[in-house]
Amino acid sequence: MTDSPRAEATKQGVLVRFPDHTVRLDFAEPGILRVRKHPGDAPPESYLIRYGAFRDDWPKVDIRVSEEAGTVTASSDLLTATLDAAGVLTVADAAGNALLSEHEAAFASPDPGMRLRFDLPAERRFFGLGDHTRDRIEHRGTKGSLWIRNVNSYIPIPFVWTNDGLGMVMNTTRMVDFDFGATSPDWFGFSAEGATVDYYVVYGPSPRDILDRYTALTGRPALPPRWALGLWFICTTQYNAREFIDDCYTFRREHIPCDAIGLEPRWMSKIYDFSVAKDWSDERFHIPAWDRPGKANFVKASARMGFKLGLWLCNDYDLSYEEERQVASREAEGQDDQADSDAGTFVDAKLQGARRLDTITRPDEPWFDHLKKFVDDGACWFKQDGANQVIPHPDRLWGNGMLDDEMHNLYPLLYAKQMHLGFRHYTGRRTFGFTCAGWAGIQRYTGTWAGDTGGEHGPLAASLNLSLAGHGMTTCDMANTTKPGIHFGFFQPWSQVLSWSMWRHPWLLGDELKPVFLDYVRLRYRLLPYLYSIAWEAHTTGMPMLRAMPIDYLADPKSHGLMRQYMFGPAFLVAAFTDRVYLPEGEWFDYWTDQLHAGPKWVEPEVPADRGGPLFVRAGSIVPMGRLMDYVGQKPDDELTLHVYPNDSAGFTLYEDDGTTYAFEQGACRTTEIRQDRAEGQLRITVAAASGTFNGALAERTLAFVVHGIAKPQRVTLNDAEIDWDWDEDTASLQVAAGQRAADAEVLLTVWA
Repeated sequence: MTDSPRAEATKQGVLVRFPDHTVRLDFAEPGILRVRKHPGDAPPESYLIRYGAFRDDWPKVDIRVSEEAGTVTASSDLLTATLDAAGVLTVADAAGNALLSEHEAAFASPDPGMRLRFDLPAERRFFGLGDHTRDRIEHRGTKGSLWIRNVNSYIPIPFVWTNDGLGMVMNTTRMVDFDFGATSPDWFGFSAEGATVDYYVVYGPSPRDILDRYTALTGRPALPPRWALGLWFICTTQYNAREFIDDCYTFRREHIPCDAIGLEPRWMSKIYDFSVAKDWSDERFHIPAWDRPGKANFVKASARMGFKLGLWLCNDYDLSYEEERQVASREAEGQDDQADSDAGTFVDAKLQGARRLDTITRPDEPWFDHLKKFVDDGACWFKQDGANQVIPHPDRLWGNGMLDDEMHNLYPLLYAKQMHLGFRHYTGRRTFGFTCAGWAGIQRYTGTWAGDTGGEHGPLAASLNLSLAGHGMTTCDMANTTKPGIHFGFFQPWSQVLSWSMWRHPWLLGDELKPVFLDYVRLRYRLLPYLYSIAWEAHTTGMPMLRAMPIDYLADPKSHGLMRQYMFGPAFLVAAFTDRVYLPEGEWFDYWTDQLHAGPKWVEPEVPADRGGPLFVRAGSIVPMGRLMDYVGQKPDDELTLHVYPNDSAGFTLYEDDGTTYAFEQGACRTTEIRQDRAEGQLRITVAAASGTFNGALAERTLAFVVHGIAKPQRVTLNDAEIDWDWDEDTASLQVAAGQRAADAEVLLTVWA
């Protein structure tokens, strides 16, 4: 090999051989560049790709490669990567603006490990990293480690993006150290012991573009079943079957909407049973053998009342055997060669050849298999608690040959994956389990909750940071004994009350709080058409349901550090645990009063005494609302009220499917485009004919309009015909009942000023 680098064009980019290492520049798509640097010719395998967490089946990209005076350049339509003769890399956008410039050439060897340092522009700001801190959402000037830790760092994600169009994803499961100008104002970087250089450059230029490409790489957020967007209630841990059924009946008797109900660890015969031999507590939740599965037990009784039962789980099973089995199946190599006839016995080099006996794992048995009997009994979801997935296992050699320095961050991702896919393959239905731990790609498989950390400022910060890292299906245990806690709890992607031993049952909240809780939960259920539509938007584009303010308002520096407010879909601006709200540029309606404000400015709105916090709607929004019901599916979804907040031109896509199966992936779904346009004294609201259909789609529904913040109109027409209407002078709102309308017919409401 000569001393000068040699370049070879590849399917996705270029390979450059240096005397002692190789650099690979591969374009997954025009806006995603993978950079690898390693000793020798063969790159080390990525376990995130091997186990399907990161996509690697990209179509060929049109790449232009050139070489001049030892400098190699590879370009797509969006990015240009340049590698000079010394191995220093720069990446620029199509206009030639530098996005990434190595401050020094990266280490290539896993010994001592990956080290990356890049030039740090003065105005660059950093967002992302997931739930690794709850003190901030903008990270310039900080440094730390991305490593799953109980409570303090539940879901660190090695993905960061900047205000100038750059995104970066570290392709490793090892502990990643980052430094965003804390050590020196001249550079930022990443390092990981035992790893080689393997990362992705994800181009914007907007946050929406970066999140779109990041989730194309690591997986789109799962579309939950429709019931998952209702209320969740986790029962008191000391319960038995009779007390559980009493709670179910009380929800229905009090007409408090609720869909998901869960049991904590004492549902098991052995509390905190990590084994695959777990079963119902015979004392607390007895199910006779002849009634399994049956039609008369307590699970079936709750299902007849419309509840979806969930069960608490803990896990220490070696999930790597199943992953290797799936790899072998994909590669058509026959049976898993990792299986050991001496089940549960490992040789750990770190223990100098000692044998570590694991009495839990059965290498020949996929972990999900032992849950099938509970699914047969009626379990619809599982809570994947932190025990023991958040705890390091320094003495363990895993079945795939990994030590814990590689497996610790990977384990919760595999746990969520095997739960999600196991339930899907066994039932054909969507589930929505949740966990408190995760790594890059977690959004593909599950929802997350903030662990046992309450329901106030800290969990809010966790949700904001997770949204900035491409994961938006977040929640926390609702602090429903305060009005601000109720307010925040219901304006999250999914809403959960954990009673545990604290007796947070809605009917025990008292005369002051119970009506507040009822108003919020009923509003949420009426908002289900909106919530399901923005969940679908997240699933198809990566835009999270809950959005930290920089995602929508990056150009406004005042948005960069906002920790007490967020966008909830495209319409709502929610402020939580604060009376002071920043309204970005544009017009904003106070949801509680319909008062119109013009941003940008700070406001301190007067929140009604029976509400828990400020709530605004962005002008131009269209918010669909459905009929009130006690649980999803209780009544036909045959009423739709469109709340319109006028602006010059805007739209909303209403999404519908059967809410339960995966038939939507084959096109069994329906979208309805709704637009508003204001010009020349007219406000025109168009509901287009629905496109597509699915099993159970309604042919007709009752349609109504509420138009907010307008002067009393001169006339109103529906499909060019005069129609009766009402106008509320106090709220300056117009109400129109359009009656029964076919879904496949266009409806045009025209309001004449």
